[in-house]
Amino acid sequence: MKRFFETLRNINKIEELRKRILYTLGIIVIYRLGSFIVLPGVDPAFLGALHQQGSDGILGLLNMFSGGAFSNASIFALGIMPYISASIVMQLLGMMIPYFQKMQREGESGRRKMNQITRLLTIVITAFQAPAYLTNLVNTVPAMGITPFDGAAPGLFFWISSTVILTAGTLFVMWLGERITDKGIGNGISMIIMIGIIARLPFALFAEFVSRLEDQGGGLVIFAVEIVFLIVVILLCILLVQGTRRIPVQYAKRIVGNKQYGGVRQYLPMKVNAAGVMPIIFAQAIMFIPITIAGFVASDTSGGFWQALMHFDGFWYNFIFALIIIMFTYFYTAVTMNSQQISDDLKKNGGFIPGVKPGRQTAEFIDNVISRITLPGSIFLACVAIMPAIVTKFGVNSQFAQFYGGTSLLIMVGVVLDTLQQIESHLLMRHYDGLTKSGRIKGRTG
Repeated sequence: MKRFFETLRNINKIEELRKRILYTLGIIVIYRLGSFIVLPGVDPAFLGALHQQGSDGILGLLNMFSGGAFSNASIFALGIMPYISASIVMQLLGMMIPYFQKMQREGESGRRKMNQITRLLTIVITAFQAPAYLTNLVNTVPAMGITPFDGAAPGLFFWISSTVILTAGTLFVMWLGERITDKGIGNGISMIIMIGIIARLPFALFAEFVSRLEDQGGGLVIFAVEIVFLIVVILLCILLVQGTRRIPVQYAKRIVGNKQYGGVRQYLPMKVNAAGVMPIIFAQAIMFIPITIAGFVASDTSGGFWQALMHFDGFWYNFIFALIIIMFTYFYTAVTMNSQQISDDLKKNGGFIPGVKPGRQTAEFIDNVISRITLPGSIFLACVAIMPAIVTKFGVNSQFAQFYGGTSLLIMVGVVLDTLQQIESHLLMRHYDGLTKSGRIKGRTG
């Protein structure tokens, strides 16, 4: 506790760090206030059905990512997810299309071009998602809950104006995230997602606490067990994010003039989970496909397999979900960590792995190491992804169960570690003690 308050005093002494933290907090306050500003023409008193719809299932997950803005019919209802979808599309294009690959290698100018294309793609995606959200809003909220602008029902002006407002809201949230990245602390987009997730935690925790106090709830003992298990899962996720395998690299001794270069042994870190949460996001998108198809098939004609895939807490849904995550983890790791390129870089810099010949054998050795450490990482990632479905079988509230795993927990752990790592870097750069005794907090990029 003494070290904690000493660290706070050190942070306050560094003017730049203090301004960055206050700036980040100010942006977060603006984002949270915007989450409660309802779309024009929508009466907040009639949003009970929308709140119920956003309490569980896929819409509940989307509502959690938006910090409750989805169920509030807010101007930020779509949140930052269209930008995330656009970023995923750009990553896939960068893997498959040479034009975007060349753009990625152009440095700062290429990054600016990629960001501009991502923003334009965000507008396109939001323009398609906004009418879908409004359709669900009109069908969910009673007719008297939406003020008609031109006629007895929401007319063309309502649809156009609300679509423009939702699109502008998403772009404004994207801009807030970029401001945090430039002038604040941490990654702005990830920070906004994490704030939306954490904003739902008190409500989910209170709902779980009330349910446990009921006659058949199990009492405070069961609630305490749930909290302890949640802490254990968080610690395991931290190990998953920070886990690495170090490969020793020896640099050859070179003498240029009167100076000696190389001759030093270093380590090449290989992350256990190099793919992050991307496999979960890709797998979730694929799992939406059979559910969408099943929605167009009549219940009396659809088979049992299709019906099983419509239950998010069912065995077959989560089994297939886990298998897809494992496959995508290997795929994404193979794309992002090119063993041949790593081998070539080592050879160019006069480095080699002791006992392994440079060139093709080094690439094969690195590829074997990556394959071995990716297997436990992918399995654990799949277990984390299906953890909410597992804990719901033990009577945990569906809202609170989302915090036991899935994308939400990994995002929170990763963002917190990244932010703490940046704060610690500022402290160590000014010759202050870090947040930990070792001074070695490792984030997702550490």
